[in-house]
Amino acid sequence: MSNFVLPVAKLIEEFSKLPGIGKKTAQRLAFYILNSKEDDAIHLAEAIIEAKKKTRYCSICSNITDVDPCNICTSPKRDKKVICVVEDPRDIVAMERTREYNGLYHVLHGAISPMEGVGPEDIKIKELLTRLQKEDIDEIIMATNPNIEGEATSMYISKIVKPLEVKVTRIAHGVPVGGDLEYADEVTLAKALEGRREL
Repeated sequence: MSNFVLPVAKLIEEFSKLPGIGKKTAQRLAFYILNSKEDDAIHLAEAIIEAKKKTRYCSICSNITDVDPCNICTSPKRDKKVICVVEDPRDIVAMERTREYNGLYHVLHGAISPMEGVGPEDIKIKELLTRLQKEDIDEIIMATNPNIEGEATSMYISKIVKPLEVKVTRIAHGVPVGGDLEYADEVTLAKALEGRREL
């Protein structure tokens, strides 16, 4: 039985449902809200409600957006011949921070993972194929995560896209800038060697 009054216990329970939030952190968050000004708590609640009501997935790329199609898909400044395929909308934010990529995106919303019961039909591969048949695309850049699931997803998509005669590339993986070779694992170094380029 909880030692907190019912409204506080309910708030703690809701916070503890968030990813990475345990009971202690949920309690700290709940008491932070209780000790803050009422206006601050109301603004937080309104921001959550507004985000839930006003955001949706782009009908073209499946990114999170408040307008459909999203600003990236409709931008005349983007290269419409290249699609970067990512697992999660947060990956687009990371790619955009580089200011190096100027094409379109496609968000899979996951990766193939037989161990977790996620197959190709559970992520947005069918939607990607539909785009490739409708749009004039020259290249797909696979930017899935450098793990077993991400690699499996990249390989699967590469195989099913080959008949469409669209070039499929994979982002390079390797040693991070500022990192020391002695601390890199064997797989990272092997990927760095595979992805080497001429200077």
